[in-house]
Amino acid sequence: MKTTRNTAAKTAVLEIFGKSKTALSHTEIQKELNDLCDRVTTYRILDRLVNDDIVHKIVNLDGTVKYAKCHHHAQRVHIHNHAHFSCEKCLEVTCLENVKPSYILPHNYKVNDINFTLSGLCPKCFNSNI
Repeated sequence: MKTTRNTAAKTAVLEIFGKSKTALSHTEIQKELNDLCDRVTTYRILDRLVNDDIVHKIVNLDGTVKYAKCHHHAQRVHIHNHAHFSCEKCLEVTCLENVKPSYILPHNYKVNDINFTLSGLCPKCFNSNI
């Protein structure tokens, strides 16, 4: 059973995700919280949101863990089998919902999770180079 415990800090984290169009690291979220709670509490909130399927984790190319809000599209059960884009200039990570990664696995392998990240320049940084 999923917990529905709601705190001021959890509400603030959810509001931060609601305003963000990109994935956020723990550090970025903690900075936005303006000392509302400590680092450990923020980690616990993020773990709870991941377990409750409200946000998902993305491991960036440099190993940084970022979090992004899930977009359920009215599905009861969903997996995060979409690609992510990591901008090499501004370092933002974005979910690419309409880009589905494809792969072929050898016999007797079962996929439980996918972390598919493309890197390059996001539209904002690409257009600023022109």
